[in-house]
Amino acid sequence: MRRPLISSEAGGLKVPSTIRGMGYMLVSTLAFAALHGCIRYLASEMHPFEIAFFRFLFGFLVLAPVFLRHGLAPLRTRRLGLHALRGGVQTTQALLSFLALGLAPLAKVAAVQFSAPLFVAVAALLFLGEAIRAQRIAALLIGFAGTWIIIRPGMGEVDTGAVVALFGSVAIALTMILVKVLARTESSLTITLYQALFTTPLTFVAALFYWQTPTLEQLAWLVLMGTLGSLAHFTLAQACKEADVTAILPLDYTKLVWAMVLGYLVFTEIPDLWTWLGGSLIFGSSLYIAYREKQARDA
Repeated sequence: MRRPLISSEAGGLKVPSTIRGMGYMLVSTLAFAALHGCIRYLASEMHPFEIAFFRFLFGFLVLAPVFLRHGLAPLRTRRLGLHALRGGVQTTQALLSFLALGLAPLAKVAAVQFSAPLFVAVAALLFLGEAIRAQRIAALLIGFAGTWIIIRPGMGEVDTGAVVALFGSVAIALTMILVKVLARTESSLTITLYQALFTTPLTFVAALFYWQTPTLEQLAWLVLMGTLGSLAHFTLAQACKEADVTAILPLDYTKLVWAMVLGYLVFTEIPDLWTWLGGSLIFGSSLYIAYREKQARDA
């Protein structure tokens, strides 16, 4: 079924569905950048592991009304072990990403995390048996070259935060693969609920080693962070519903732009040329891989 050209009509003005999707995507990237800014700001006062716990705690509280409406029905599953594995990987990813944001500039972390789709392509080849062609291999090599440009091992002091962000990107890729496998038999609601049920207590255990009771001001920032996270994920899902992925994916690059602006205005961080060059190569290769995958599905 073809996607309708017009998705809504307000005040007699017809808005193309693709334009609406692009608008949602821009809001999503800005919300993600603002969320990362909150994490970096709080990391100067709180340990990133504790910040991660509160992020998932407030995310879980947002989902609480679902239980009131549907009861325990969404928790029925025959793949509890796979949900637990996904929860463990998701927890690892969050802890690494939050730690990276406390160590490295916003723009650098955003640039490195563009590499996640590259690791997804590798994981799909290794674990899902998907075919890989010469063009995709070339795109992967270019993308990983971009990662090397940002981190530049052996060329001066290695940025620990960028390395941690790279490991976080690997965890993001594994999470995406596990979600892809779970989605074959599980609903999105079930997957989301089990994510919250596993990540909240696991991040709490990690946070206990660095616990400090948040002040009222810090608590307000944590609530804002939870709100931004929910907004980012909701608008991303809405963007995917309104428009084709190939239409909205290029706008994901604006994460780097937002991160640069926030980093400069709030933390006086100025990304170097290598961050821009490496991030552009990583994003370009990821975009090409996504485009080729869509062509293969439509063929």
